[in-house]
Amino acid sequence: MTVGAVLLLYAACVGTLGSRVLARAGWTGRAPLLAMVIYLTAAWSVIAALGLAGLTLSVHATALGGGLSHLIGACVLRLRATYATPGGATVAGLGLTLAGAVMARTMVSAVTLLRTSGRQAFRQAQTARLVGTPEPALGAVLVEHPQPAAYCVAGRHATVILTTAAVEALDADQLAGVLAHERAHLASHHHRMRAMARIARQVLPFMPLMRDTDAQVTRLVELHADDAALRASGPESLATALVLLATAVSPAPALAAAATDTVQRIHRLLDPAQPLGRGRRHLLRATAAAFALTPLLLALAPAMLALALGRVPGA
Repeated sequence: MTVGAVLLLYAACVGTLGSRVLARAGWTGRAPLLAMVIYLTAAWSVIAALGLAGLTLSVHATALGGGLSHLIGACVLRLRATYATPGGATVAGLGLTLAGAVMARTMVSAVTLLRTSGRQAFRQAQTARLVGTPEPALGAVLVEHPQPAAYCVAGRHATVILTTAAVEALDADQLAGVLAHERAHLASHHHRMRAMARIARQVLPFMPLMRDTDAQVTRLVELHADDAALRASGPESLATALVLLATAVSPAPALAAAATDTVQRIHRLLDPAQPLGRGRRHLLRATAAAFALTPLLLALAPAMLALALGRVPGA
């Protein structure tokens, strides 16, 4: 089996079975940031594996083999032998097509999504500043509205937006927790994590892992922001604030506090689980690193083998 086939098999297995394995993980709510990193590295490793599979399939029958050989100092014959793929030029052409398609779709999806979300965020922030009143004491823009709501708009003009009804409905501790939650979204760049998840889903929408990553990152950013908000407010106050905001009609911004499963978040706040131990955290970090590095290591394995074996005698 060639390295290209191994990479394709890796992408298929992680893209399908990976979602089932991660869905059964009961620890994600105890370490939401770490869970987001694992979901994202797993999803993007699938995209990387597909792109690298196409490149490795084309090494044997194209000039890539000679260029890579000169780069690492190995003999062309040895290198092409280690990347040998049945099918010759036909498979090489298919490999280049696959690699090009993956890279092009990734770039188009990223540019389109980032441009669209950036424009939307800019318009939302500008509108809030036009109709609202900046409140330096709160670190937010106060908008006159009869329904309690709090949300943030990320981007170049990052803004926390609060309605007058929210200020009237929440006491001081509840308001502090809500504001800390929204600031945590901005400080932790949760919008970037959500963008990475959405781009991955757009690139490979048929992969279960990509759909799950998009949904799970959306859920986990709220849990991570809740954890940060607990430094400014008690769990009871924050849970009460969630109830008040979730039962109101939200303006449906991208990072609204009421956009996810509020009941789950309230249970988590009022009945917190034990944090993960140091050993388990190290293991999960190693898992994320493995997802990030495995496609590249698989793709380079034949080149490293060719380098280790050296030049073919007489070549």
